[in-house]
Amino acid sequence: MTYTRLNSLLGFACGLIATCVYIATVEKTVSWWDCGEFIACAYKLEVAHQPGAPLFLLIQNIFSNLALGNAGKIAYWMNIGSAICSGLTVTFLFWTITAIAKKILNRQEKVQLSNYFQIFAAGLVGAMAFCFSDSFWYSAVESEVYAMSSLCTAIVFWAILKWEVRADEEGSDRWLVFIAFVMGLSIGVHLLNLLAIPAIAMVVYFRRAGQVSAKGTIKAFLVGVLILGAVLWGIIQWLVGLAAKVDLLFVNSLGLAFGSGIFFFCLLLGSFLIYGLYYSYKKRQYTLHTGLLVFCFILFGYSSYTMVLIRGKANPSLNNNAPDNVFSFLGYLSREQYIREPLLKGPNYDSQVVGVESKTGYRKDESGYIPFIQVDKYTFDKETFFPRIYSQDGAHQAYYRSYLNLKEGQQPQFSDNFKFFFNFQLGDMYTRYFLWNFVGRQNDRQGYGTYNDGNWLSGIKPLDNWRLGGQDKISQSQEHDPSRNTYFFLPLLLGIAGAIWLYRNNKPYTLVLTLLFVFTGIAIVVYLNQTPMQPRERDYAYVGSFYAFAIWIGLGAIAFVRFLNRFVQTRYALATGISFALLGGPIILAHQNWDDHNRSEKSLARDMARNYLESCAPNAILFTYGDHDTFPVWYLQEVEGVRPDVRVVVLSYLTGDWYMQQAKQPTYQAAGLPVTIPAEKTKKGVRDYIPFVDRQLDNAVDIQQLLQFVTSDDPEYKVQLNSGDMENYFPSKKVQLRVDKEEVVKKNAVPAYFQSAIVSAMEWEIPNDHLTRADLTLLSVLENNHWDRPIYFSNMLPSDIKLGLDKYLVNEGFTSRLMPVAAADQSTGKRNEQAGLVNMEALYNNIMHTYQWGNVKNAQYLDTDSFRFTSMYARDIFGKAARMLLANGQVKQAGEVAKKAYDQLPDRVYAMSDAINYADIIDSLYRSGQPQLANRMMDRNLDYVAENMEYLHQLVTDKKNLSFEWNDIQTGLDSVDRYKAILLEAKDTKRLARVERLRQQYQNWYGVE
Repeated sequence: MTYTRLNSLLGFACGLIATCVYIATVEKTVSWWDCGEFIACAYKLEVAHQPGAPLFLLIQNIFSNLALGNAGKIAYWMNIGSAICSGLTVTFLFWTITAIAKKILNRQEKVQLSNYFQIFAAGLVGAMAFCFSDSFWYSAVESEVYAMSSLCTAIVFWAILKWEVRADEEGSDRWLVFIAFVMGLSIGVHLLNLLAIPAIAMVVYFRRAGQVSAKGTIKAFLVGVLILGAVLWGIIQWLVGLAAKVDLLFVNSLGLAFGSGIFFFCLLLGSFLIYGLYYSYKKRQYTLHTGLLVFCFILFGYSSYTMVLIRGKANPSLNNNAPDNVFSFLGYLSREQYIREPLLKGPNYDSQVVGVESKTGYRKDESGYIPFIQVDKYTFDKETFFPRIYSQDGAHQAYYRSYLNLKEGQQPQFSDNFKFFFNFQLGDMYTRYFLWNFVGRQNDRQGYGTYNDGNWLSGIKPLDNWRLGGQDKISQSQEHDPSRNTYFFLPLLLGIAGAIWLYRNNKPYTLVLTLLFVFTGIAIVVYLNQTPMQPRERDYAYVGSFYAFAIWIGLGAIAFVRFLNRFVQTRYALATGISFALLGGPIILAHQNWDDHNRSEKSLARDMARNYLESCAPNAILFTYGDHDTFPVWYLQEVEGVRPDVRVVVLSYLTGDWYMQQAKQPTYQAAGLPVTIPAEKTKKGVRDYIPFVDRQLDNAVDIQQLLQFVTSDDPEYKVQLNSGDMENYFPSKKVQLRVDKEEVVKKNAVPAYFQSAIVSAMEWEIPNDHLTRADLTLLSVLENNHWDRPIYFSNMLPSDIKLGLDKYLVNEGFTSRLMPVAAADQSTGKRNEQAGLVNMEALYNNIMHTYQWGNVKNAQYLDTDSFRFTSMYARDIFGKAARMLLANGQVKQAGEVAKKAYDQLPDRVYAMSDAINYADIIDSLYRSGQPQLANRMMDRNLDYVAENMEYLHQLVTDKKNLSFEWNDIQTGLDSVDRYKAILLEAKDTKRLARVERLRQQYQNWYGVE
């Protein structure tokens, strides 16, 4: 068998093994974060969030057909699509490693059989190590763009090595054209693949340069960076921006139809390219000809974005940013709705806004493109070079001060930006992730700089104890946590050995790989300029650099064999070196990572979304807010067709004019929102921001009058802003909505036992100092709905986005229903303004008969998002229901709810917060005559508290600068106090004695009373 055939077969074998592993561990349904949106948009070819991923959606749509019409299997098959892409990535990585190894070994010495053993061993070790690495495996088993993006990176880097081997052959540059085409295609997946361009430029230079020099190397690098910038901004945005300007000229100045300028621009660009290709071919301008071909094929790949324009024009139910014309499409590509992080110049966190820089934007109207002034950026009194501590958010400011040891009011220095960059952004937000993959991981709880969550961990106790403290007292729950993975530095050392061996044997390739590693890792850190307290860990963004390091891991197998060959015969060196490399790379990674990457038992995201929808009465309006309470819900409605009568509206999206208009439109069986504000009064650039100006009004303003006031074009209803512009304002934060009690009762808008608490007018106070389109929409819905349709709010909504309506929201489980009632003591029916509103009948029925719980009881592993929600269920759903049923004297029902919690929630305790969140359930079990179940749950929780408090005490001893760890300590103390009260009531003297001993011990440790 020839080398080429064997190399191909082994590469496919690695990819097949990887694919089988991923299929075995793939999530069977929708997952968290963006997956629900991507699956829904791929299934019906809808428009996903900016800047879109049209090629990804088109390919995933193909996989959806493998479900053969079974809507419940569509998410599974799209997840399989990611698994296959990831398996192919492993295949191309194998071929990349063997190509590099073969080039070096066969050039250095006479070809020997042992060389081929080393080459294939390198490919196997590196490819399979990457296959089982933490971050790559995570993305491989869900329908996200990162698996397909990694495949694009793997293909282009493999292709440049294929070109290098054939560079002297006629027609070899077709490989460069192929690379350009794949990169154009990758724009329709994710932009991360483009970061390989500088490394590819270096390969071309080293292969084509007659003599390599430092000056030539720097020049080639700068050319690569220039090409990267030209694609990122020139082709992706400026080309579309130029087309927009041409269309503006044709429509507004020449009076032609919309799109006529784009057609002319495309015709002109196409003619230029065709002539350029003809001219360069006739004149034998080879470089120009190749360059034009490369440009053409990037455009061919980029043309997948025509799907966004076509589907945006069709206005499907999910149509983010409504890109139905060239200007909205340009805004879609440039992610204009997202905040832009400063890169080279910007404020410190204590800088004050002193001005606003505006720019002219355009929106499409019936007659043409209408200009409007929009905020471009703010100017500050103090700006600095390389701003890293720039966020004006209060929580971020507190974190900056804590992280940099700055006192309140102390001004940050220029050097503090670099401290934060190196220690947090480069340290916590990259190096920590890198070491997760190649050294080990403490657990999968999100880290915020504490010693007990989310750190890298080696498994070498003295070292880990020196860094993190408390390792001599780790609890059983920590030691047996599936997400605690220890590799003892072996993959890292293997990669370092491979990097050193490559440097000694081929310095140009060392530079190429280093550039790939840096641009797909550290360069992203610089560009993203991330703020602290991110909503999730961001390791998935840096997988490209882990891919580059996996090449070094593969070459490390050769380095180890070569090292051993100095002391023993070749056959022993081969056997020992390859065995060690396999053990220290893929084997230890697979062994440690399998249990916490097996997501085949998970279904919580789907079931939670179903719970949101099933909480709603027929024809309801459901307001949601973020990823977890929106994207899985979209998936269920769009793909599985669950509750199409519920109109889901994302409050955070309603600030956009496009979404406000979409919300008025019906979807499936759900009518649009009853909003009567004319579209021209809330178009882009009109009433983007309505400030509060206190006019000292004594009485609450009626909603109808308020809406008429803030939407009036009468200059008397406007105020002059600092910018000099006249804008609408609202004169009072106190608002009221008059209520017709007979109408409310007739339409069953409140349950019978709440009807005595119906108010004649709902009065509340707007919490913010401005109104947005979302607020206007909500006010208009309240004005026009007349209780015809039930209105629900997700219980994940933050208070400041609910317009101050909290006291009229009645909790029914996963959602709260808007009712015109005052809070009341449900046992007496008397009004009580301080009591919370809970519909106990609906809550009890939902828990016992409606809700599903995502197999969290039986799943061997729950990821951090899932166990965070199970803890919330224990406190806010089961616990609250049981507590209130007991308060109402419904002991039997409280016991049923507590028993349901026992049967459905995990047996394992995941965090210290669980201990106190389960307290009401335990109390209800005792009070309802189920002491055996209560004792089991109590003992389990007390064991967890005792072990982890001992660990935390050791942590206090080892480390003096604790921060968030004190929250866990306080939670442990609170849970012991709560359990003491429960056990006193239950008269369990044995467990009460244990709790009192623990309390006394903690009092001695921390001096608390």
